[in-house]
Amino acid sequence: MSNEHQPDHGVAKNGAKPLLQTEGLRVEYRSRNDSVTAVQNVSIVVREGESVALVGESGSGKSTVARAMLGLLPERIARIEAGRITIDGHDVTRYSNRQWEDMRGHPVAMVFQDPLSYLNPVMRVGRQIAESVERHDKATKDVQARVAELLELVRLPSTAARSYPHELSGGMRQRVLLAIALGCRPRLLIADEPTTALDVTTQAEILTLLRDLRQRLGMAMLLISHDLGVVWEECERVYVMFRSRIVESGATQQVLATPEHPYTRGLIQAAQAARSADGRFATIEGEYSTAQD
Repeated sequence: MSNEHQPDHGVAKNGAKPLLQTEGLRVEYRSRNDSVTAVQNVSIVVREGESVALVGESGSGKSTVARAMLGLLPERIARIEAGRITIDGHDVTRYSNRQWEDMRGHPVAMVFQDPLSYLNPVMRVGRQIAESVERHDKATKDVQARVAELLELVRLPSTAARSYPHELSGGMRQRVLLAIALGCRPRLLIADEPTTALDVTTQAEILTLLRDLRQRLGMAMLLISHDLGVVWEECERVYVMFRSRIVESGATQQVLATPEHPYTRGLIQAAQAARSADGRFATIEGEYSTAQD
């Protein structure tokens, strides 16, 4: 393989156009005396209606990429130093906060991995869903009817609208975040580790719900995850991220069945809890030489 990975963006299905695209993206975090490159030369494409995964270990830069895609990088310490982000044909790389407010939610919305950190603890969830509708869905005249529709869509009882976040289970809170995102009528949903900290049964329920919503609404999805089993089942294409770079990409089943990069192979072995000849669990080295890239 060459030292510089050339992303495989796949063949457009039925002429589907890119809905979200990054080209050569580089993001740096800065302090008074130093700077760290968190993302470098990252190019990703998500087209209308498709499901794409971004995988890699914690700290690889996945969430930074997702936040950059929605203008959510911490303003004082993070900066896009190079590259471009395009959403629905618009270059949004240098958008102001005001411009981002009009872009977020529609056409692109995001579901975060920790609902308690993003839901208002002193506001009933029905009101929080209503705010999303009022802000992003101008066509809706009856907001309360739309809230009831969204609760039904994410399979929550109507009584949940009167609850505060702490009164709901983790799975129910994740569904509330989904309802808030769907209230914006997004064409693309970015799901950042949507099943983290949930039990196995609830994880399966959330993933089934996401799959059904995509089919019902014709919505594209960018799934950020380290769970390769989920990626295999849910996503058509995958990008593998290691140490701030995309090191491998392509059709999901091809990449995971016949990985080319040593990091991808190590990630798969670690996910399978493979053991070496001496009985130790397989591990992923912290760094690979340039010659292996």
